Amino acid sequence: MKAIVQDEYGPPEDVLRLAEVAMPAVGERDVLVSVRASSANPWDWHFIRGEPVLFRPAGLGGVRKPKFRIPGGDLAGTVKQAGQNVTAFKPGDEVYGFGHGAFAEYLAVPEDSLAPKPANLTFEQAAAVPLGAVTALQGLRAGEIRPGQRVLIIGASGGVGTFAVQLAKHLGAEVTGVCSTRHIDLVRSLGAEQVIDYTSQDFTAGPAQYDLALQLGGRYSPAAVRNALTSRGKLIQSSGDGGRWLGPLGNIAKAAALSTLTRQTLKPFNAKVTAQALTEVAELIEAGHVTPVIDRSYPLSEAAAAIRLVEQGSPAGKVIVAVESG
Repeated sequence: MKAIVQDEYGPPEDVLRLAEVAMPAVGERDVLVSVRASSANPWDWHFIRGEPVLFRPAGLGGVRKPKFRIPGGDLAGTVKQAGQNVTAFKPGDEVYGFGHGAFAEYLAVPEDSLAPKPANLTFEQAAAVPLGAVTALQGLRAGEIRPGQRVLIIGASGGVGTFAVQLAKHLGAEVTGVCSTRHIDLVRSLGAEQVIDYTSQDFTAGPAQYDLALQLGGRYSPAAVRNALTSRGKLIQSSGDGGRWLGPLGNIAKAAALSTLTRQTLKPFNAKVTAQALTEVAELIEAGHVTPVIDRSYPLSEAAAAIRLVEQGSPAGKVIVAVESG
C-alpha cells in the first residue's frame, strides 16, 4: 500500500515521503480500515519533529527516531476486514476514528477507537472531526461548563476551537472567541456572541471576567489568563509553548504552582478518543448542533504541506489529507 513515512525527526518537508509499505497486521480486536481521508493536527507535527525533546522516551516513542513510522491520527473510511473478536463492525461499514498511521491507504485500528461515521458527513468532513471535536467536548466538560456561564475560547478559529465555540454555545454558555482579524466573521458565525481580535486587543488586560477559559492556542501564560477569570474561574489548557525541549511542560508547571495560591482552577488537559466519545460527537453532528470547518484539502502525496500549514499557517478549522485507497 501507499503511505507517508518518516525515518527520522525533522521538518515535515524534509523527513516525510510517499512510499510503498507492507499492509498492516490485523489483531483479534482490530479493524482494517480502507482510509478515504485523514486530517492534520498539531499532534502530528509534534511526532514528526520529535518535539518537545523531553517527551521522546515517554510520549513520542523513540529518542533518536520515531517509533511510529507512518504519521497521522484522524481517519475516515470503510471497513475492509474485522478481527476475529470484533463485534461492532463488519466489512463495508463506514467508520471514523483515531489511530497511529492514518496517512496511509490502510490502517489497522483498535475496535474501541472507531465509531460509525456521521451519516450526514462526507469522508473528508468526517476525517476533520475525531481529535478536534473530542478534545473540545472533553475540555469543556473538564472545566465543568454550565448553562449561562461566560466562556472564553482562546484559539477559536483553529481545528479544535471551531468545535469548541459550537459546543459551548450548544451547552448554553455565553461564548467569547479569541482569534486573528481574518477569522472574526467565521468565529462569530459559529455562535460566539463576542469575538476578540488578539492582534489589536489584549483580553488579559481588559475588564471582562470569565467563568471558564479553554486555551487551545496562543502564547498566553497561566498567570496572564487568570487575570481574565472570575475569582473561582477555571483555565483548562490544551496547548502551550515552552520551546523545543519543554513544549507545554513550562506552562503546566506554572499553572500547578499558581493553583496552590488561588481559588481559581488552572490545569492541563489531554483528550481520550474512544468509541463512546466518537459516538456522542456523531450524534451531535447528525442533530445539527456541530459542523466541521475545513480550511482546505491536500492529496496524500502533499501531506507535508498540510502539516506545515497547521504548524505555521493558522488555518480556519481543519486541514484535510485526502487518501485514495483500493
